[in-house]
Amino acid sequence: MRLTLMCVCWTLLVSVPRVAAETADGSAVEDKGGAPGCPVRFKPAGQCGDGEECPYQVTLPPLTIQLPKQFKMLEKTMKELQNLKETVTKLKSACEECRQQTDRTLQRDSGEALPLDQPVRGDKDEGGDPDVPGKEQQSTTMQEMQVKMNRMSNSLKHARNQITTLQGRLEGLNLINMDNVNTIVDSKVENITGVINKLNIQCSSACPAQKPPVSIMAPRDCSDYNIMVEKKNGVYTVTPDPRSTFEVYCNMESYGGGWTVLQQRLNGSVSFNRTWPDYKNGFGNLRGEFWLGNDKIHQLTKARDMVLRIELEDFEGVREYAKYDRFYVSNEFLRYRLTVTGYSGTAGDALHFNKHYNHDQKFFTTPDKDNDKYPSGNCGAYYSSGWWFDACMSANLNGKYYKGKYKGVRNGIFWGTWHNVSRESYPTNYRNAFKTVKMMIRPKNYAP
Repeated sequence: MRLTLMCVCWTLLVSVPRVAAETADGSAVEDKGGAPGCPVRFKPAGQCGDGEECPYQVTLPPLTIQLPKQFKMLEKTMKELQNLKETVTKLKSACEECRQQTDRTLQRDSGEALPLDQPVRGDKDEGGDPDVPGKEQQSTTMQEMQVKMNRMSNSLKHARNQITTLQGRLEGLNLINMDNVNTIVDSKVENITGVINKLNIQCSSACPAQKPPVSIMAPRDCSDYNIMVEKKNGVYTVTPDPRSTFEVYCNMESYGGGWTVLQQRLNGSVSFNRTWPDYKNGFGNLRGEFWLGNDKIHQLTKARDMVLRIELEDFEGVREYAKYDRFYVSNEFLRYRLTVTGYSGTAGDALHFNKHYNHDQKFFTTPDKDNDKYPSGNCGAYYSSGWWFDACMSANLNGKYYKGKYKGVRNGIFWGTWHNVSRESYPTNYRNAFKTVKMMIRPKNYAP
């Protein structure tokens, strides 16, 4: 019933041009004209002022239906939508014509021809759209666009000249970077050394006890102290960066000297179960057990290409070493990521044990900062140390110091390619401990 009445009401709104008026006796007659009366009554409900939207009611004896006032706006809305659609169509045609005309102009200016499968709209053979601007207006528009393009071209040329000028200035500034300053300093030191050597040769027998003074200008690491006449192990001050100066322990007597020591384990007097700030800044005693500090290691390895040498000795008196031709530690923002390649030596390459245990390109992890690859926990917390863990390890030189063999979790100093490591396969077996461990670096181009 509801669907039928709605259809009747719509028919009245659309089809009947004159609405029946209601007489005093309740019958319906045609408002004007001689057409017979209609039992359906359609009239405004209530009083409506100018500009107001009035509700309507439809009477279908014996039913009276109240219609919402929006019905009056329906036809008006439909007409507005139709007009809007036509306007959009015209604007779309005009925009397409303008775009095609622009493409033709740009291609003509650049000497390119239009593709065969893309004809231009608005040519003579297609007819013209009366709502599209004429040729004169299009020509004016194209001229304006050409002027704008010329301005943009000039701006780009000016910007290019500025970039070239700035590039020249940057190249000039690059000439005074720190690498060049360091090279100049090195050359000056070599010249001074040559002069001193000549003075030694020219010195007469009357001054055999006199020694020429040795001057060292801002040594970057222990290798810069190689010009000293008397080479001794000890604590020296280095400046790997103009903004960074600190003390290090230098091994000047072993394997050609010039080694900067990064880590040393001797007797277990210093705990290596430390936090991230401790490993960042360093801890321990430079003349005993210590970790130099990740920030300092980064500064040293950034200044030059470094070689890493690791020395290990177990409690059975076995001594081995591992040497790597490239060693670099990133800054804290990159979580002190390790780069270590080019193994040689006798201890085995435990840092690249296999594809599942590879410490190269791994981040540094501490018990309070988990950066390892192990998904179920923190390797640093499990092994009580800070190290470049994978998931978790095949080497850990910062493990707990045991004064002899031990059982249980392998949380001691560990090198996974040691000669007797196969005997430690089961947790019930004794695990090997190390008496001394040392990590030290030296420039790759160092000449003793």
